[in-house]
Amino acid sequence: MTINTLSSGLNTIWVVLTAAMIILMEGGFALLEAGFVRHKNSVNIIMKVFVDITIGTLCFYVVGFGFMYGHNFLGIIGTNGFMMLGNLTHLDLPISLDTFWLFQAAFVIAVISIVSGAVAERINFRAYILFAILMTALIYPIAGHWVWGGGWLGQLGMMDFAGSAVIHALGGFSALAAAIFIGPRKGKFTPQGTSSIALPSNLPLASVGAFLLWFGWFGFNAGSTLSATDARIGHIAIVTMLSAASGGATTLLYTLFRYNRSDAGAVINGSLAGLVGITAGCAFVSDPFAILIGAISGLLMIFATNLLESNQIDDPVGAFPVHAASGVWGTIAVGLFSSDGGLLTDGHWHLLGVQLLGLIVLCTWGFVVTWLGLSVIKCWIPVRSTEEEEEIGLDVSYHGAIAAYHEREFIEYEENDYPIRKDNH
Repeated sequence: MTINTLSSGLNTIWVVLTAAMIILMEGGFALLEAGFVRHKNSVNIIMKVFVDITIGTLCFYVVGFGFMYGHNFLGIIGTNGFMMLGNLTHLDLPISLDTFWLFQAAFVIAVISIVSGAVAERINFRAYILFAILMTALIYPIAGHWVWGGGWLGQLGMMDFAGSAVIHALGGFSALAAAIFIGPRKGKFTPQGTSSIALPSNLPLASVGAFLLWFGWFGFNAGSTLSATDARIGHIAIVTMLSAASGGATTLLYTLFRYNRSDAGAVINGSLAGLVGITAGCAFVSDPFAILIGAISGLLMIFATNLLESNQIDDPVGAFPVHAASGVWGTIAVGLFSSDGGLLTDGHWHLLGVQLLGLIVLCTWGFVVTWLGLSVIKCWIPVRSTEEEEEIGLDVSYHGAIAAYHEREFIEYEENDYPIRKDNH
């Protein structure tokens, strides 16, 4: 066995394991969102996550990967690699193409899951399926090509190691567009303009979801090295931990002293905001800067949450405050604190300017194409659930089920119902 063979094998194991960690984050999204919404919509949350991981994966395989990593055309879009076919040697990978695809597929699933939370409890399930196709086949892959696939933003020097901009800011502004387009949940805002309190159905469930996401984030960031022997892995892991801890601690202390109580939901989202904020610069910034990035991410999350409420924009799980606000800040932070080219570390403006340009382009792309996509979908089927469906709950309306049953008896079905065997007990 040669040293190259051994290195290739280790890299393959590393990337497959970290990809699996990222895919496990879908369990985190499911539990987090189900814990934050009302019980009558929990099954719908789970089913949307299954749309993300099933239909989203297939769409990325058929067309999305080619648009993202195919041969570069004018810095805008990839032109081959659809269904993994064609010559992709230009990628120059330290791992096999199949392994690389798996890791990238895990990323695309995370992007669409960001939007899922912002439209929870009122989006038409069929419309969500169509939008998931649009996001995983077109919106995210093209944006990803601009930065990571050899496109024009990458050529300018934009730095986004694991996706604060490409995944989180893009997904967060797409979520904002969808939330505005669909409108708030029935009863969320009163005619007088005040906000009704929407109590989470299960905070312990949401916290377990956050811990799963936290765990998966080590795969998200450290796995982006694509190499098991990369000397930066340990540093990436520690700054990821420090930023998450800083975001959670900052929101814990802020809510404790500001409201005389430590708000559990804010601490959960503050920790996630810290994770989002460090994702772009985890390989480029020092430990103290990681703590600062996390702390500011947590505060920005609170500010963005209050901003949405004051403008009567309904985001049940805080998708925009966590992903967009923190993703924007984390991308800017690279331009400020990067050990190579940062304004406050090297005194250079170029990187910061490129980061800002990239953010403007990516956030605008995510917002505008999402709005246009939903407008097209609305011409075909309703994008929003009906008032009756929303009142009953999307679990029963779209899936014919509820999250938990307490009955011990079998249920009798009429002949016109589902062809399930009748049992008497």
